[in-house]
Amino acid sequence: MGIILKQSFKNTIVTFIGFGFGALNTLFLYTNIMEPTYYGLVTFILATGAILMPVMSAGAHNSLVKYYSAQKEDSKNGFLTLMMISPLLIILPLTLLVWLGYDAIGEFLSIKNVLVKNYLWYLFLVGIAMAYFEVFYAWSKVHLKSVFGNFLKEVFARICASVLLALLYFEVLDLDFFLKAIVGVYVLRTLLMTLYAYSLHRPVLSFKFPKNTKPIVGYGMLMVLGGSVALILLEIDKFMINQFMALDNVAFYGVAIYIATSIIVPARAMHQITYPMTANYLNEGNFFELESLYKKTSLTSFIASGILFVLIIMNIDDLFLMLPEEYRGGFSIIALIGLAKVFDSLLGNINAILYYSEYYRWVLVMGICFAVVTIVLNLWLIPLYGIEGAALASFMAIFLFNLSKLIFVKLKFGFLPFSGATFKVFATLLLIGALFYMLQFPFHPIINIVLKSILIGAMYLGILFRFEISEDVSGVLSKWLKRREE
Repeated sequence: MGIILKQSFKNTIVTFIGFGFGALNTLFLYTNIMEPTYYGLVTFILATGAILMPVMSAGAHNSLVKYYSAQKEDSKNGFLTLMMISPLLIILPLTLLVWLGYDAIGEFLSIKNVLVKNYLWYLFLVGIAMAYFEVFYAWSKVHLKSVFGNFLKEVFARICASVLLALLYFEVLDLDFFLKAIVGVYVLRTLLMTLYAYSLHRPVLSFKFPKNTKPIVGYGMLMVLGGSVALILLEIDKFMINQFMALDNVAFYGVAIYIATSIIVPARAMHQITYPMTANYLNEGNFFELESLYKKTSLTSFIASGILFVLIIMNIDDLFLMLPEEYRGGFSIIALIGLAKVFDSLLGNINAILYYSEYYRWVLVMGICFAVVTIVLNLWLIPLYGIEGAALASFMAIFLFNLSKLIFVKLKFGFLPFSGATFKVFATLLLIGALFYMLQFPFHPIINIVLKSILIGAMYLGILFRFEISEDVSGVLSKWLKRREE
């Protein structure tokens, strides 16, 4: 776990820096500088671009991670060339489709919000930029170099957004240019990722593709469905709110969702390095190491996501006081999505095990079924309960999908991610939640949040260290304490 801990630690720092800028943008800058309607539009553009991303990538980023380690040296250039051109098989026909059907597509997306129709190409360009970013990010991950790509993904775009929002506030640029610049940021991010990937392994353009090109491309196309399923579960709620409610509600919902999704920051950072390792273990048939990695990623992710969920719930009232009045509330959204994200983290690297194994087709079938369930639940619950209905639909779909994956891995591989330590962490989180639930300080919200978080964090780490619940956490804390003593 040495390389995992080293790169995961760096990725976690980078991801938390990104989260800091994201929190600044989402909770303070967007909410105070932009009207809710236009903030909702930005949220809609980025969410729709994310939904388009797996389709436009043609699954090349998944194929790259799965098959790269199995390529012989003389076939790598042909393989990488194939990965670069595969997305064009989807992007070029889609571009023609959008050009020919612009009015019809625009009318469909602007049923409730006429403003959306004017920004159809923005959605498309963001989708293309995100797709090729993921391809070249995967290129760096297979070389076990994920930190710079993680910086571009988590920090770069958010810093640029902060700068653009400041310029918008001081009227250096207008709203129309701001929206164009946001799209430009994602294009620039992709160009920087491409240059970095080339610095790790400069490819020679070769059309001598691998002998197993057909299954590689076929796997990628199937992963289009897999990636689409994952993004539908994550982003479809924002897209569908636009179809039923004013864009303002997309903005309000986006703020609550951002608070909740901060829970998966550590797990997401860890996945940058554990996913390629999972693919390697599967290619080698090393199921002993695979099970060990499964359990360790589950425990470490749960330790981090669990305490973040508790911190959010314990501090939510003070956090709401720091937001503009129209953005306050949404506790039920945060709680539901937060619990779903904790369950996500609890399953460790399960997605990599499933998508890089021989069973990926079965997972895709399950995913498609649950994507349909998600859409149906949103169609049913949004008209009834508004944005709370969207959160409930997402929670139900994510929970059931994760449960099905957990059962499937147990049946096919024979192991579960849980251990005695998992239940000790769960009990510790319940204890801390019960002890601190009623504790309220009478100071400024920021001071209250800092004080309560320090107390909760100290107690949590103390229990983990005292009872040696996690080897990795105890090891890190032991090294830190020894350095302090020296």
